[in-house]
Amino acid sequence: MRTITSVRILSAFTFLLIFSAAANASTYRPDSLLQNVVPTYSRVDSLQKQLVIAPDSLKGAIYTQLAAQYLGFDTISSRKQKLAYEQNVLSNTYSALHYYSRYNDTLGLRICFDNLARVYHAQKKYAQAKWFILQSNTLSRAKNDNPNIIASLIELASIKTDIKDYQLAMRDLNEALAISSKNHYPQQESQVELSYAMLYNSMKNHAKAAIALKRHKAIDDSIRRAEVMRVAKNDSVILVKKKLYTSNSRKRYKLRSTGKTTSS
Repeated sequence: MRTITSVRILSAFTFLLIFSAAANASTYRPDSLLQNVVPTYSRVDSLQKQLVIAPDSLKGAIYTQLAAQYLGFDTISSRKQKLAYEQNVLSNTYSALHYYSRYNDTLGLRICFDNLARVYHAQKKYAQAKWFILQSNTLSRAKNDNPNIIASLIELASIKTDIKDYQLAMRDLNEALAISSKNHYPQQESQVELSYAMLYNSMKNHAKAAIALKRHKAIDDSIRRAEVMRVAKNDSVILVKKKLYTSNSRKRYKLRSTGKTTSS
């Protein structure tokens, strides 16, 4: 009975691991990376212990979380330590890939492909990076997962920019922009514009880079204003409800004090 209970707890926990990994895989924000600069070794130890008792169907997610502990490799100045982190990402991700492949877990596979592409891109192993991000893109297209189609196109364009394949990089960004605009994804559209700026800078077209960067900042400003308005609106609704509740409470109190009752 104790074994069944522990497996159930592990299953629920691992579901949260998969969900967390999926969320992290679709974004590449520096602030989220900084949280992984120094792995929590108690966390690593805990995950490794879970591997011992976890059924094979859950091991992919645990290996993915082990890899995530080292995803801050590109914020580390020490070359030796950076290489060690990259190797931890690779080894754990390949282990995860083995289990995800066995159970045809396409979400897990996409996360693995994204992580592998990211490491190989950082190592300037462009052929490997390009192959893995194309696999991620293919899986995202099969599921009509537009946000991750855009993310993979941005990464693909970045790889092509590094190898000076500017025309194909531009094509990828044009498609990413079309998808983000059509589906009204301002955050993704902002990232595409930033990628345009980096591409134009690599092409030494600094005028167009400045225009793209200006659009990126304008979209971000619009997103911030919309968020402020949303919060203000929610606060106003809460305030109105609070006033209404207080008013009704006072009315009920007065009616009780005079011996009257309210009609239903």
